Formats: sequence, structure tokens, C-alpha cells
Amino acid sequence: MSMEDRVEDLLKRRESIYEGGGADKVEKQHQKGKLTARERIEKLLDEDSFVEIDAFVEHRCIDFGMEKQRIPGEGVVTGYGTIDGRLVYVYAQDFTVLGGSLGEYHAKKITKIMDMAVKMGAPLIGLNDSGGARIQEGVDALSGYGNIFFRNTLASGVIPQISVIMGPSAGGAVYSPALTDFIFMVDKTSQMFITGPQVIKAVTGEDVSAEELGGSITHSTKSGVAHFRAANDEECLEMVRTLLSYLPSNNLEDPPQHMMNDDINRLSDRLMEIIPDNPNKPYDMKEIISEIVDDGIYLESQSMYAENIITAFARLNGRTIGIIANQPKILAGCLDINASDKASRFIRFCDAFNIPLLNIVDVPGFLPGTNQEYGGIIRHGAKMLYAYSEATVPKVTLIVRKAYGGAYLAMCSKDLGADIVLAWPTAEIAVMGPDGAANIVFKNEIKSSDDPVAARNEKIKEYRENFANPYRAASRGYVDDVILPSETRPRLISAFDMLMSKRESRPSKKHGNFPV
Repeated sequence: MSMEDRVEDLLKRRESIYEGGGADKVEKQHQKGKLTARERIEKLLDEDSFVEIDAFVEHRCIDFGMEKQRIPGEGVVTGYGTIDGRLVYVYAQDFTVLGGSLGEYHAKKITKIMDMAVKMGAPLIGLNDSGGARIQEGVDALSGYGNIFFRNTLASGVIPQISVIMGPSAGGAVYSPALTDFIFMVDKTSQMFITGPQVIKAVTGEDVSAEELGGSITHSTKSGVAHFRAANDEECLEMVRTLLSYLPSNNLEDPPQHMMNDDINRLSDRLMEIIPDNPNKPYDMKEIISEIVDDGIYLESQSMYAENIITAFARLNGRTIGIIANQPKILAGCLDINASDKASRFIRFCDAFNIPLLNIVDVPGFLPGTNQEYGGIIRHGAKMLYAYSEATVPKVTLIVRKAYGGAYLAMCSKDLGADIVLAWPTAEIAVMGPDGAANIVFKNEIKSSDDPVAARNEKIKEYRENFANPYRAASRGYVDDVILPSETRPRLISAFDMLMSKRESRPSKKHGNFPV
């Protein structure tokens, strides 16, 4: 056979693989509003940067007539490319080929890419669109999942791992995304669940659709499994690119610095107007964030879940920071079980990948109630204490209004390792709010007064003036400075610039016992 013949044979083999499950199945994929695996990779990566690996891999199953089955690329496309010129590794399950089902060599293709990503210190992106385990391959398929889970765990905190759910993900398939750092979902076309609607109907009698059970809205608002939600495949892949622009390639690097047009010394009079004079009135914390960060731009994670706390990536002076901020317009900004979990995981991710933390505090306490206590608010709240205490990245805390009790500590107080604590003149730092404190501290005086209502109001005022302000805490060194709201941006930039060379060691240990 001549060279020309061999080249022609190679091109035919490639073409056969690139066709996936064939024109009919590709058309069905498009009719569902979904891109194919190769189209998704093309949209995700820089133009012409994708290099495929293991295109010719084939399964070795001979049971149930599988020896006669042709499975192009084993139902998954794997390789590497660039996003904004930076190396990334990617795998994309091909639903047009046996429903993207995972068999032994499908998994081997994925684990090879995972190993390469860790060795080269580059992010791993999984585009998931699979019907689950390939039943014909039995325990070999289950072994494949186990190998993926194991590598997800080893890579955690070493490289950013991003899962993009772009179709079904059921049973064991959902655990790999759950072990990664961020999960993206697409409206109406992606679902995640351990047991599907039919099994639930058979076992419990409940009637639920796949979308209600595990769609993007469910996991973005109720379970907190999904971090980002997109309207379609194209928007989702663009969101992945945006997220990566904030992240380093691995745990040994700092996040990339970006050029920005925002003046580092910019003052903001708008910050003087956002917080109401009445300390019990709500406001939108996102207005404060927008006024502080570069160009008013930030990327919020889990924006529809546990909305009483905000977790977001932003930039100050072109450098990535992670923001954890109470949201007074939702549950008055109280910390609850879900907010504690959301914040703790975000804090630990930022610490693992050298992303400084900005904590903006307006918290009246932990949410009271039997549901919270029975649900384990003690254990969940402890996660925040642990995460902040464990973090060694630069930590700057800004107290803008309420900072009461244990919740004040949980939002990265000086005692939990904050490097710099700044406060606005509106800050109220105390064991509890003036109303509750007056009832306890001045109980007898109020009770014996001729006018208990007037006496109580007077004592509330006295407590607020003497204790519920930033100056008592500043006099003890718990607050480093009380600043004008308008000068917040330059003061924060100065603090983070000063902390760039921070080095902090911890006692040697295998690992701590995080209160999961």
C-alpha cells in the first residue's frame, strides 16, 4: 500500500470518527437545542486550538453483541487547547454515540486527560451529556466511574475542575461533577439526579418530571448543586470562559492580572447613600460591591441559592479577589445552614487557588428557629469558622453595618485571622443588637421604671451609643481603622497590595477534620 493510499485510509477513518453517531442523531441533538460534542469544544476553546487525543480508541466488550457495535471515539471526545491563550484540558461526551454512555475505555480516555491536566498544571473542563453507565460492560463501567472519582479527589485543590452539564447526568454519573469545583447547567436540556422519575414513582409513588427533579432551576435554587445557570449551550460555554479568566491555572500560580480602566484612587460618594439611616431597613449589598470593584464588574457564583449571602469573583487593581458578603435584603443578611455551606466552600476554593478574600459584613446573627437547629446549624455554621481559620490567603474584612455575636466572628473577624479589618462609621459591632441587649442588661431598671417603654427606648439608645458602634472595637484593636465610605475602594486596594507578599504557615498535619 502506497503512502497516498495510507493517507486516504487515515482521512476516511478520521471522517468516520468525526461523524459521531451519524447525521440522523446529530440532527436529533440539534432539534433538542443542543450542540454536538465537537461543536461545544469548538465554541469553548480559542479558534483552531483544539488538539484531539485518543480519537481511535475502541471498546473491548464482547457481551450482548457489543463486538458488532461500532462506537466512534468511544462516545467521548478528549484533548487539549487554549482559552484566552492559556492551556486547558477538555473532554466532551457525545450523546449521539450510544447516548454518551460510559464504558471502560470511555473512562480511560477521560482519566488520561485528567492525569495530563494535573501533570501540566492546567484546568480540566468536562462537558457532560451522557445516559450513564454502559450496562453491557457491567462492572467495567462502574470501575471507570470509580477511577474518575478518585482522580477528581486527587486533583481537588491542585487544578480548577469545571463540570458543564449539557444533557442528562444520572446515577453514578452525577458524583464526578459533585467532586469538581464548579457546575454549570443549561435550562431545559440538562438534568442531574441519583434516581430518575420512574424509579421514584415505583418506590415512593411520587410523580415528578425530570426537569422538576433535577433541572437547572431545581439545582440553582433548591439544592445548591449548580453554581451557574445558562439559557443555552452557547451562553453556557461563554460563561465558562469568563469564569476561567478569574482563576489561576493551578495552585502554584496566582490568578492572571487584567488591564482595567478604573482609577485605583477613585472615590465614591454613592457609597455614602446606600445604607439607610434606619438600621433595620434593608438595602442591596450588590450596590456596594458594584461601587468598589474594578469597572463595577463581578461574577456571582450560586446567585440564586442561599441569596442571604453573596459569593463572587471580582477584581481590584486588575487582580482577582473572592467576595463573601451578607445580603441584608434577604433574611436581613442572617447566616443560615445553606448560606454557611455556600460561603465555606467558596472560601476554601479561593484559599486553595491563591485568591485573596474580601469579606463585607452586615450580619445580625445566625437565623433562629427549630428548622435551623434540627438541621444542624451549629455544625454548618462551624464550617465558616473552620474555613476562615484555615485560609492563609490575604483576608480583608469590611464592616458596613451590623456585626453581631457569633455571626460577626464567622464573617472573618480579627480573631479568625483577618489581616485587615476596616469599618464604616455606620458599623455596629456587639454581642447582640441594641434592642435585645437592652432587654437583658437593663432588665431590672426597665421593669422598675414608671414608664417602661420610655425607659427601654432610652437604654437602647444608651447601648447603641456606647457599644453598637465601630469605635469600641477599634479601641481594642479588633478594627484597624474606621474609614469614610467614599474612600473604600482605594483603602481596599492599598490593603491587598500590602498583603501581596503575605506568607503564613500552619502546623504540619495529614488533614484537619472539617465539620462536614
